[in-house]
Amino acid sequence: RNYLFRLSLHNVSLIQATAWGSDEDTRRSCQSKGKTEEECQNYVRVLIVYGKKVFTCGTNAFSPVCSSRQVGNLSKIIDRINGVARCPYDPRHNSTAVITSRGELYAATVIDFSGRDPAIYRSLGNVPPLRTAQYNSKWLNEPNFIAAYDIGLFTYFFFRENAVEHDCGKTVYSRVARVCKNDIGGRFLLEDTWTTFMKARLNCSRAGEIPFYYNELQSTFYLPEQDLIYGVFTTNVNSIAASAVCAFNLSAITQAFNGPFRYQENPRSAWLPTLNPIPNFQCGTLNDDSPNENLTERVLQDAQRLFLMNDVVQPVTVDPYVTQDSIRFSKLVVDIVQGKDTLYHVMYIGTEYGTILKALSTTNRSLRSCYLEEMQILPDGQQEAIKSLQILHSDRSLFVGLNNGVLKIPLERCSMYRTEGECLEARDPYCGWDSKQKRCTTIEDSSNMSLWTQNITECPVKNLTTNGRLGPWSPWQLCEHSDGDSTGSCMCRSRSCDSPRPRCGGRSCEGARIEVANCSRNGAWTPWSSWAPCSTSCGIGFQVRQRSCSNPSPRYGGRVCVGQSREERFCNENSPCPLPIFWSSWGPWNKCSVNCGGGIHSRQRSCENGNTCPGCAVEYKTCNPESCPEVRRNTPWTPWMPVNITQSGARQEQRFRYTCRAQLSDPHELQFGRKKTESRFCPNDGSAVCDTDSLVDDLLKTGKTSARIINGGWSFWGAWSSCSRDCELGFRIRKRTCTNPEPKNGGLPCVGSAMEYQDCNPHPCPVKGSWSCWTPWSHCSATCGGGHYQRTRTCTNPAPSSGEDICIGLHTEEALCNTHPCQGGWSEWSEWSLCNEEGIQYRSRYCEVHSPDSSQCVGNSTQYQDCLYNEIPVILPASSIDESTNCGGFSLIHLIATGVSCFFGSSLLTFVIYVYCQRCQRQSQESTVIHPTTPNHLHYKGNTTPKNEKYTPMEFKTLNKNNLIPDDRTNFYPLQQTNVYTTTYYPSTLNKYDYRPEASPGRTFTNS
Repeated sequence: RNYLFRLSLHNVSLIQATAWGSDEDTRRSCQSKGKTEEECQNYVRVLIVYGKKVFTCGTNAFSPVCSSRQVGNLSKIIDRINGVARCPYDPRHNSTAVITSRGELYAATVIDFSGRDPAIYRSLGNVPPLRTAQYNSKWLNEPNFIAAYDIGLFTYFFFRENAVEHDCGKTVYSRVARVCKNDIGGRFLLEDTWTTFMKARLNCSRAGEIPFYYNELQSTFYLPEQDLIYGVFTTNVNSIAASAVCAFNLSAITQAFNGPFRYQENPRSAWLPTLNPIPNFQCGTLNDDSPNENLTERVLQDAQRLFLMNDVVQPVTVDPYVTQDSIRFSKLVVDIVQGKDTLYHVMYIGTEYGTILKALSTTNRSLRSCYLEEMQILPDGQQEAIKSLQILHSDRSLFVGLNNGVLKIPLERCSMYRTEGECLEARDPYCGWDSKQKRCTTIEDSSNMSLWTQNITECPVKNLTTNGRLGPWSPWQLCEHSDGDSTGSCMCRSRSCDSPRPRCGGRSCEGARIEVANCSRNGAWTPWSSWAPCSTSCGIGFQVRQRSCSNPSPRYGGRVCVGQSREERFCNENSPCPLPIFWSSWGPWNKCSVNCGGGIHSRQRSCENGNTCPGCAVEYKTCNPESCPEVRRNTPWTPWMPVNITQSGARQEQRFRYTCRAQLSDPHELQFGRKKTESRFCPNDGSAVCDTDSLVDDLLKTGKTSARIINGGWSFWGAWSSCSRDCELGFRIRKRTCTNPEPKNGGLPCVGSAMEYQDCNPHPCPVKGSWSCWTPWSHCSATCGGGHYQRTRTCTNPAPSSGEDICIGLHTEEALCNTHPCQGGWSEWSEWSLCNEEGIQYRSRYCEVHSPDSSQCVGNSTQYQDCLYNEIPVILPASSIDESTNCGGFSLIHLIATGVSCFFGSSLLTFVIYVYCQRCQRQSQESTVIHPTTPNHLHYKGNTTPKNEKYTPMEFKTLNKNNLIPDDRTNFYPLQQTNVYTTTYYPSTLNKYDYRPEASPGRTFTNS
């Protein structure tokens, strides 16, 4: 998923990896619809190589998309198209697709999001798109599509589905269906729908009085050289596991399609055989000059109801080629091998456990269900189903697709057989014994065909993968061994990998096959170890090295080692030790940095014979920690100042001075201390003499003359201030002062508040209009040739109010889109012309491209159709009546009279027509064609002549009635259509669509 890989055929190495994931918006949209993050990825479901292109489709997070790319560069995208009806939405849905030599894509898949609309769909190429009938379970009933093949005039599809013809319970049948490649659909009936769709049941079962059926098809493989189609069949998933492989001839499939149909007249009737109107149908078409030209020979009514064949496609042999119980097969490929005497079909069958069975396909009963080998391709304990098998005949290789990789396995593995017996008993068609080369080879590598032998007469003795296992130990026995210059004796025993031997790719034995014990062994020295470090760093020292007698150690009477196990030698003879480096004695302490209050002093030492002595050369410590003496100083007194004066004139006076102190060695660094205050009382009678300055005397004089008490009074209110807000309720204030008069000589202050508040501007604030966000762009008005899309916004964010400005700018924006030229190249169709004397009307179009290529202006420039005579539409009642309509002077009485007259007139006319039709019906058995989108169901009574006077009105659903993709719709034989309820009768001039009595199984005729 999310990637496309290009691998080397030689060694399956990665050549190119191209990312192809879904964008974030698509994944988010997928998850918003209820899907999981795992499901909302791009799973590649279609990958077809044709010519120099690769056509691939992916689920794209439930928004299928397809693209064409270059074979040599997957990143180079040639074309990108819609993937609907070409790839499933859900990665779990089975689908298949094939591209014909003419570039037409035939896909079988589910084409809607809910997975309820399966279809076999044709697109691309120069033919109109077609599909199977929509929502018709008789055509396709919950199918699981397996494979599709382009063979001759037909395209074949293999699938399994719920059997609609099975009347008792629910069961699954395997099917083969086919359609003609030249089918262009029907006209009037089965428009845009296959007219050549047929399907038949495939039978793969064990023969017996009560056959055992393998009903569910899992995989197919087509051998065009033999016209054979192999299929893997299994039982139902809820049943006992069993699998089989059957093969079908293309002639047997054709015979079933040439046989009778099986038809159910109505839901309550049984499915009964019906004769095939065209027993040997080979996609013939009508070649006359009528409007029906190029339609297939099948009558459209037959094509709509006759599609299920009565006969079952039988396999080549009565019993399956291979059967296996308790296991389910998943994939199958077949190789044709030239043997000594004949051709062999070798089948490679993938299982649900991850193994590959190699088996013979032959009609020889003695070789039936022969497994040549079982290849185990996964590690032990790991199991997963084989996802895909592909065989490359030119490289003689098998490619295996797993969940996490691709494996390449050679088809020819003759070198694994070592002896003549193993080679011949393997019964492998690829291998034979070459008597001259004395080895197992392929027929191509043999030296002489007369000397190359094969023996494929029965199944191999052991045809499954066998892992090797060691046998029992032999008895202990005396043996000799050589140890350089000497020899010794040992006890030995052995065992072989023959219980059983590994076969058919099995693993070889694990473990020792020879065991030796009790050997006499002479001791030997190990190599000398490295010299140990010198015992001194300078001056003469010594160092040692050692060895041990353990290489090997002496055992069972062997000699011990001769020599010393330790060696010593002197070292550092020429490296005298340098003079010692040391500190000198400490010097005296120097003078203290201060006399009091704590200071420091230091002492020093020096490094002798060098400068790398550890430690510090200077040492510090505190000194004179005692406090310094405190120094006090007083400032002079300030002048006397009055602080309290009585009404009688007496006063209280004060003066100040400051005390400063310092506790530092420097007496000039002072700090402020406490303040000292002195007070005195000066009576007014002069009994005490208080010297004052002139300023104090003035204050005293003023106090004596102003002894009258004055209470305070408010001034007038001041003007209101401006409002605190312009809108939505603010406030304003005004003030007054206590100065009218001002309180003096102990008078009372003003009573009340000096400030007053008032509400103001209660009206709402005006709002300026502002634009909302732009809406998303609308869909383009045209898919090609230049269209436009638009987006809008509104002045509601916020909306203007109270007379404020509205939004400025455009409320709608438009832009061009899809300006690329249309691929078709045609202009629009003209209006239909008037009917001519022959009852034909036409319309035309012209090619807008001056020099069109092969993909442009495809189809007819003029269209013809029969004029729609004798059409009696049912007039629907109007939904409403405009009150303003002018009735032209008609009164209510006129209307009632007109209505009554019309009622009696129409009743009389209906009776006359009814009598006339009854008389015509007795004289002729000719029936008329009914023209709705789906056939009207005639009401039969037993096997008598049908009553054509009763019809069910059908609705014409002309808009996308078959759920075709818009970009796939081409104007092949279009018809004017209306969306009204009608039952239409046509005259007998349309004889190509007349209902033929001999083609109706519901009618019987007697010849008189």
